[in-house]
Amino acid sequence: MPMNAEYRGPIDLPETIPVFPLPGALLLPRGQMPLNIFEPRYLVMIDDALRDGHRLIGMIQPDPAHSSAPDKPALYKIGCAGRITQLAESGDGRYLIELTGVARFRIEQELKVATAYRQCRVTFAPFADDFIARKGETEVDREALLDALRDFLKANDLKTDWEGIEDAPNEALVNALAMMSPYGAAEKQALLEAKDLKTRAEILVAVTEIELAKGGSETPLQ
Repeated sequence: MPMNAEYRGPIDLPETIPVFPLPGALLLPRGQMPLNIFEPRYLVMIDDALRDGHRLIGMIQPDPAHSSAPDKPALYKIGCAGRITQLAESGDGRYLIELTGVARFRIEQELKVATAYRQCRVTFAPFADDFIARKGETEVDREALLDALRDFLKANDLKTDWEGIEDAPNEALVNALAMMSPYGAAEKQALLEAKDLKTRAEILVAVTEIELAKGGSETPLQ
C-alpha cells in the first residue's frame, strides 16, 4: 500500500475529518483516486490536511434526493476516507493529488465550522473489516465478474489489458472495476455500501447486466 502510515483499525483514525462531496466519485479501501483540486476552499482543505499530519480526506457523494440548498447539498451517510499519498503543484494554482483509500466511514454529525470546506464527526467502527487487505477474496465469483466485463467490452466495442486483469487479485479487480464503472450515483453508493467484497462483485455484475439489457453504455468500464 503506497502510504507511510499504517492503519490497523478504526482507533487509528481521527473522529473528525474534512469531507469532499463529489457526485459519481467512488473511493474504496486500497484503491487509488486521482483528483484535480482547483476550488479555493478545497485548496485550503488540502493544505490543512497536510498540516495536521493525518492527510485524510473523506470522499462522499451529495445526496440529491434529500438536498434543498444547492450550495450545501445533503450528503449520503457513508463515504470512504483516503490518505493523500501523492501531491504535485500544477504551476497555475492547482493541486494534482492522489488519494489511497483507507476505510469507509459513517457520518455521525456534520460540524459547524469556520472553514469554507465541510467537516464531519464520523465513525469507522462499522467497517473494521476494511482494514484487512484482501478479506473475502475467496468468496468472489471471479468468472461471473470477468464474463460481465467481457460482455460489456464486446457490447461497446472496447478493448482492455487482459493480462493485467488476469494477474490482479480479486480485491484489486473488484474495487478497481467498481471505481471506474460508468454508473450513476445510486449504483456507486450501492457498490460503496456493499457489506463485503462478494456482495460488491455481485452488485457490479447485476448492474452491468441491467445496463447491457438496456442496450449498453458508451462509457468504458475499463
